[in-house]
Amino acid sequence: MDTTSVTSKGQVTIPKEIRRQLGIRQGSRIEFVCVDGRVEIRVKSTPARAAGSGFGLLKSSKAPVPTDLDPAMLLER
Repeated sequence: MDTTSVTSKGQVTIPKEIRRQLGIRQGSRIEFVCVDGRVEIRVKSTPARAAGSGFGLLKSSKAPVPTDLDPAMLLER
């Protein structure tokens, strides 16, 4: 069983293994409930996973740059 301390602001760190088991990550909403003198933490919602690389998320109105573009050729003009 992991133990943690409470900060001066009343914050605690949920141990990594518990977060992994419950799927808790940044942006998750959790609920604290008192039951028979103990506290239960319940996961209310978990945000959808963010895209891994972010490649292709932004769209541009400009024409794409050719993959074989040599920047040195722009200086010669």
